[in-house]
Amino acid sequence: MKSKSTTAVLAFFLGGFGAHRFYLGQTGFGILYFIFCWTLIPAVIALVDFVVFVSISEETFNAKYNNKRTSANINTADELEKFYSLKEKGIISEAEFQNRKSQLI
Repeated sequence: MKSKSTTAVLAFFLGGFGAHRFYLGQTGFGILYFIFCWTLIPAVIALVDFVVFVSISEETFNAKYNNKRTSANINTADELEKFYSLKEKGIISEAEFQNRKSQLI
């Protein structure tokens, strides 16, 4: 799992060489940063990246770079279990359950 603070530190100190992009698994961007590091353009972009990493929330970072759902997102398994329970109790029909299931998946 990638750390937001580690990414920000890498962007600040070694961002001109693309270290933060390699760390995030964005190898293509990392190679571009490294190839053009002599122009100092990647260093300027890395400084912007640093500000972005410092300013975004931990949830947003995790959702984007760690492929984790944020707490605002619904846990699919829990929702399916809830709808299955409602179907078993006769509160919703089989068609409604299948519709909700297809929406969640």
